[in-house]
Amino acid sequence: MNAPLAERLRPKSLTDYVSQDHLVGKNGILTKHINQGIIPSMILWGPPGTGKTTLANIIAEHSNRPFYTLSAINSGVKDIREVIEKAKQSGGLFTTKNPILFIDEIHRFSKSQQDSLLQAVEKGWVTLIGATTENPSFEVIPALLSRCQVYILNAFEKTDLIALLNRALEKDEQLSKKNIVLKETDALLRLSGGDARKLLNIFELIVVSETSEEIVVTNRLVLDKVQNNTARYDKTGEQHYDIISAFIKSIRGSDPNAAVYWLARMIEGGEDVKFIARRLLILASEDIGNANPTALVIANNTFQAVTAIGNPESRIILSQCATYLACSPKSNAAYQAINTAQALVKQTGDLSVPLDIRNAPTKLMKDLGYGDNYKYAHNYDNNFAPQEFLPEEIKGTTLYTPGNNARENAQKDFLKQRWKTKYGY
Repeated sequence: MNAPLAERLRPKSLTDYVSQDHLVGKNGILTKHINQGIIPSMILWGPPGTGKTTLANIIAEHSNRPFYTLSAINSGVKDIREVIEKAKQSGGLFTTKNPILFIDEIHRFSKSQQDSLLQAVEKGWVTLIGATTENPSFEVIPALLSRCQVYILNAFEKTDLIALLNRALEKDEQLSKKNIVLKETDALLRLSGGDARKLLNIFELIVVSETSEEIVVTNRLVLDKVQNNTARYDKTGEQHYDIISAFIKSIRGSDPNAAVYWLARMIEGGEDVKFIARRLLILASEDIGNANPTALVIANNTFQAVTAIGNPESRIILSQCATYLACSPKSNAAYQAINTAQALVKQTGDLSVPLDIRNAPTKLMKDLGYGDNYKYAHNYDNNFAPQEFLPEEIKGTTLYTPGNNARENAQKDFLKQRWKTKYGY
């Protein structure tokens, strides 16, 4: 049976690898590791179809190491221990090149399964490469995460995906025999959602189903051939990001009806309820924030509750939280504040902390003026005393601007009374 197009075109070397220049470009961090022969244990984090498995294979090939692979979907602790034992034996006593153990979808491993990897990674019996579409800070246990470098793979750009299609026409033995004209690509790109594997497999589906001598690929042809593509929810990635995006945007847009519909789509599709709850937790701060601080409390309690309860009852708690957040006043002021502050830090660098608000734990520091003239707010009327807390170079800079809603208008009034015109409130 013929392998799918995406498998036939899988790159075998870094020169054939598309995108991810920050990792495998000329000055990429992984390029340097590979050239130096120093491969750390790592977690590759990125959307589906961005080349995580391919990259692991290339790393193993370039470093000339034994390569073992497991899938978290169908592997247990017994399988892990068997592979680790083989890796220990293949590594030998007189080699510095540890075998590589690649684990696909490592976020699906339970705590006990991840625990079983710790000693092998700690002792250097294997170099672990894990692939995940989920945030490893949530899905990988801290002890294992601390022993690994985390590298982020970005979604493919439009130019990358078009380059892959053209490569398929030029390099693939089966497609190169056909007279294919790639006239339009928008539908292909839209249906793939940035997933290169999905893009190539849809493309192959289109061209192999056509019998005409000249196959002209247009948006209409693609949509006609893939009519029901978006009707199905696939928690492994096909519709994973589209549906959660629709869910979040519905809540942000204060539409509880749409929110609960997309929630139902995810639940019926078997989505991890903790994943949904985490996104609600982020939204409660990013999109509601100080307009309704209780939203964050409810979202956090929702995450704790669904973690403890699981399916099927979690659907009720998630519905309560989603509809509450959708009906809550919205503000992204706190989110914008940290974005603005981080941009300012990157622009201005490490500015000195003003002397009067520095800590002075030693006599020398006190003699140098640390903490001099600091005004302890509680010693003044209304627990407030005007003073400068920002570095001299950026004093008076407004980073947080409260939104226009009842709670944040109260915050704005509070700040106006305290700071008068200093920050423009």
